[in-house]
Amino acid sequence: MITLALSKGRIFTELLPFLAAAGIVPLEDPEHSRKLMIGTNRDDLRIVVLRATDVPTYVQYGAADMGVCGWDTLYEHGGNGLYVPVDLQIARCRMCVAAPRDFDWEANVRRGSPLRIATKYLKWSRDYFGREGVHVDLIKLYGSMELAPIAGLADAIVDLVSTGATLRANNMVEIKTIAPISSRLIVNQAAMKLKRRKLLPIIEKIREAVEERAREREEAKAAEAAKA
Repeated sequence: MITLALSKGRIFTELLPFLAAAGIVPLEDPEHSRKLMIGTNRDDLRIVVLRATDVPTYVQYGAADMGVCGWDTLYEHGGNGLYVPVDLQIARCRMCVAAPRDFDWEANVRRGSPLRIATKYLKWSRDYFGREGVHVDLIKLYGSMELAPIAGLADAIVDLVSTGATLRANNMVEIKTIAPISSRLIVNQAAMKLKRRKLLPIIEKIREAVEERAREREEAKAAEAAKA
């Protein structure tokens, strides 16, 4: 039995075409089911539905053979015991530093006093500000990051940004882009050895589907450029 760990929402929805390319069709939609384990059209493959932050933990410890999670989650968790064969290029967004529109970031950095940063991404923040040589005090939050500067809890935030609509609605702006984010296919390293004959065809079919989509995007861009 192969166990695939996924989270609900955007990642699950955008992953479906790649699963289909690998011959995998979930029998239920987790958005409309309370089941935490759902079957597929394959008798030897099941899906466990988890919180996004739990996916790499389940795969690392072998409770799932493979899974899909965002690079934000994977970097924060660490890659010990995991094989990351494919960047799926789905659920794309970016990790950013953001602050209120009237906050002078550069002036405050030059002043040298520690900046208060609200985030749930402590490792991302420590590593980034460490590289930049910016002194910060990190404040761990689990949601509603944009509220922290408004309430006076923090000077700025580190969080995922997709369209930027939530920032604009709260009179905030992006200050720095830390990294582009997309979702990755991850595989338990022990499972990759023990179940290689079953897992490798799935990985390769998904990789081929990702590469095909990338080619289609490039061709579409070239066609648009030719029209301009």
